[in-house]
Amino acid sequence: MPKTRLAVVGAGQFGKNHCRVIQESDRAELTAVVDIDAGRAAEAVAAHGGEALSDYRRLAGRVDAAVVSAPTSAHEEIAGGLLDAGIDVLVEKPLAPDLESADRLVAAAEKTGRVLQVGHLERFNPAVIELERRATLPLFFEIHRMNLFSPRSLDVDVVLDLMIHDVDVVLGLTKSEPSEIRAAGVSILSPKVDIANVRLQFPNGCVANLTASRISTERVRKLRLFQPQQYLSLDFTRQDLAIFSVVNGQIGFEQAAVTKAEPLKLQLDAFLDSVETRQFPKTSGRAARQSLEVALAILDRIKMHSQVVSQTLITGWTP
Repeated sequence: MPKTRLAVVGAGQFGKNHCRVIQESDRAELTAVVDIDAGRAAEAVAAHGGEALSDYRRLAGRVDAAVVSAPTSAHEEIAGGLLDAGIDVLVEKPLAPDLESADRLVAAAEKTGRVLQVGHLERFNPAVIELERRATLPLFFEIHRMNLFSPRSLDVDVVLDLMIHDVDVVLGLTKSEPSEIRAAGVSILSPKVDIANVRLQFPNGCVANLTASRISTERVRKLRLFQPQQYLSLDFTRQDLAIFSVVNGQIGFEQAAVTKAEPLKLQLDAFLDSVETRQFPKTSGRAARQSLEVALAILDRIKMHSQVVSQTLITGWTP
């Protein structure tokens, strides 16, 4: 079977990672790298091959599929234009900055019959894949995702930058939408929300506590899940899953067998599978739209909390 001709649109830090995994794949060929910064596109091409372009519209007829790793604000224009040109698309998360844009992208994919996959990368983490296999009846989540400060992705809040990964994982495991959302967040080093804490409650009583920060002194990626007779502890970075179970009144321990692999490569393989078979992707546009809807609702709750805090700062508070 001939290799799938792929382009990467957006040659920033993460775009270059996409270029690398495409170059290393025996199923795909990096045909072009597109960036409005000609020097950045040329640098990526020099390292990974392909043709350097400055306009994504020149990809029509040249490639079978494309990875969009441009800023979120440009996702609708670029991904939508590629879909209309008959090109399958893997677009980085979040799918779009708002639900209206997300809906238009989903509609464009359905109208053109093109694949629209969204880069919710943790769904391809081998430890998460094993967790999905082991989950029975999730009742309580405790999740922490913390980053050192970086100027990357400051066009979106920490909820859309980091926390949306965990929102997507939780929605995938609970297979439902939250019935109640409580959230608080603050801006510290950027005009956007830099640290947030969220409590999601689901119709069956399941609760998920999520904390995300991009101003941490350490990098943390951990999930704890409690379900009947079991506690599961997952480390996203180490790709390991520890399982504590109560059996006949005794506590048992198991280190789940997880075959470690680079999630970005597994995500690319899944995308190529969809491109070749025309099957619905695991992290489809519709699934990503659901995660985006919850993330935006979280930001609304954070805004409400911020208004209360602002009023308190004005009027003062006494016990």
